[in-house]
Amino acid sequence: MEIQRDLILKNFLIESEEGLSLMEQSILELELHSSDSEAIQGIFRVVHTMKGNASLLEIEGLLAFTHNAEDLLDDLRNGKLSVTPDIIALLLDLVDALRQMVAAAGRGKDEISPSAKEILARISNYIKVDGKAEKGSEHARDNQGQLSNLETAPAAGEAAHTAARTLRVDVEKLDRLLDLAGELTIARGRVAQMLQAKAEINLEELRDAHSFADTLHYELQDTILKVRMVPVGPLFHQYNRTVRDMAKSLGKMAQLRIEGEDIEVDTSVVEYLKDPLLHMIRNALDHGIEPPAKRKKRGKPQTGTITVRAAREGANIVIEVADDGAGLDKQKIIEVAQKKGLIAEPQKLPEQEIYQLIFEPGFTTATQVSDMSGRGVGMDVVRRNIQVLRGSVHAASQPGVGTTVRVRMPLTLAIIEGFSVGVGHETYVIPVDQVIECVDLPKEDQENARRDGVLQLRNEPLPFIYLKDHFGLPGERGARQTVVVVQHETNRAGLAVNELYGATQTVIKPLPAIFKDVPGLSGSAILGNGQVALILDIPALIRDFRMQEAHTG
Repeated sequence: MEIQRDLILKNFLIESEEGLSLMEQSILELELHSSDSEAIQGIFRVVHTMKGNASLLEIEGLLAFTHNAEDLLDDLRNGKLSVTPDIIALLLDLVDALRQMVAAAGRGKDEISPSAKEILARISNYIKVDGKAEKGSEHARDNQGQLSNLETAPAAGEAAHTAARTLRVDVEKLDRLLDLAGELTIARGRVAQMLQAKAEINLEELRDAHSFADTLHYELQDTILKVRMVPVGPLFHQYNRTVRDMAKSLGKMAQLRIEGEDIEVDTSVVEYLKDPLLHMIRNALDHGIEPPAKRKKRGKPQTGTITVRAAREGANIVIEVADDGAGLDKQKIIEVAQKKGLIAEPQKLPEQEIYQLIFEPGFTTATQVSDMSGRGVGMDVVRRNIQVLRGSVHAASQPGVGTTVRVRMPLTLAIIEGFSVGVGHETYVIPVDQVIECVDLPKEDQENARRDGVLQLRNEPLPFIYLKDHFGLPGERGARQTVVVVQHETNRAGLAVNELYGATQTVIKPLPAIFKDVPGLSGSAILGNGQVALILDIPALIRDFRMQEAHTG
């Protein structure tokens, strides 16, 4: 029975988080349209469902809390209470309290925090019809008295803590996976039968059977990747509350506009995107959107708009966070960069590269430290997290019109389109979207004893390194060296290798522990011959070995 309760509790945690996200969105809709009865009904349904689940799981504190919340929402539904800014604030606080209580229930604790008790008192002040206030408050007090004995209850089990790793899957996709597994079994059996009949083997039939099995395998792989894909809409909508609360705290007016919410990405990508999106939105609110009076003076609407949009570009997703604020101050960026020693001759830098300086660690144009900014932490986190996803980030701005931060990354982290190269007896994989071209290394450069150098490519200097020397591989460099020209953001560099094996689709595996601290590696892959190939981290190579400085210098 305990195992069954763990499973029920796990589902309760998942459903509650989904419900609370919908509830929060409905409250924000209600704030804009106070007569939206459907929004009130949606909020009520979430609380009512949570109350039923709390009763089933015997979470008495949550049961009492949702009972009082229902009384408040019932008066809103019946028109006995009007939607006011104070009511909206109370409902948003209610969501926060419910999140805390649901999380506590996942840890095996049934408790009402001091902030939740304060919310109960505020609810009782609004409920004054038919003695509901006295009844609701008494019900809450009765249950609160039991909580001191429940707070030390044992954890409900590890299953309750893995809700975030759960994914809802369309049954049709599962049916297709089952069909493909069955067809693959038949195809494998056919190939095995042909191989066993050695005397009667027909190479043409064997080739056809193997080709058919390959087709099924790739379809199975593609279907599994589709199963892992989720729309970005729910992630984007989480920031409606962030924009509302942050704008109020800054004395500004702002709204969030969402575009392309149906675009799907791998579920693991969504987790990596949360922090970068938060920092980009905070930056847009704090540095971009002007105060209402200033916007009015400039002929703009007093309410600023932050647009978060998603779109597909081939096997990549592009996410933009754009604001209609003041834009980036190029001269101020240059001044800060010069003080930090990041640039020496700003007049030689194109505008695009000047804007890229905002992603440098510790970079800030704020004149004083606040809760929101001034410490130089934020946009560098964006670049670091996006680079982990093998992506890139760029900023573009127009003074007085606004700023757009553009992020580009793969749709999935499970498989990489790679370009394989050989160095000595080792094979390395370079993400194919970062490969520009391959050129032969001139003989005089091959004889250079250094581990790096600069190649003149079409009258442009191209810094390069010998991968063999960089990774300390034994043996000679080889009679012929080829430079693979790679690019990350606006920076190009070359990697000198012995062999070019060509493009290949590779399943990414975590790095073995022995390679965790080796710079320039991002993962590993198993080759067809059973050997391990290492996947190169191009941004790290460019950054750590000063290729970028050589290129811009």
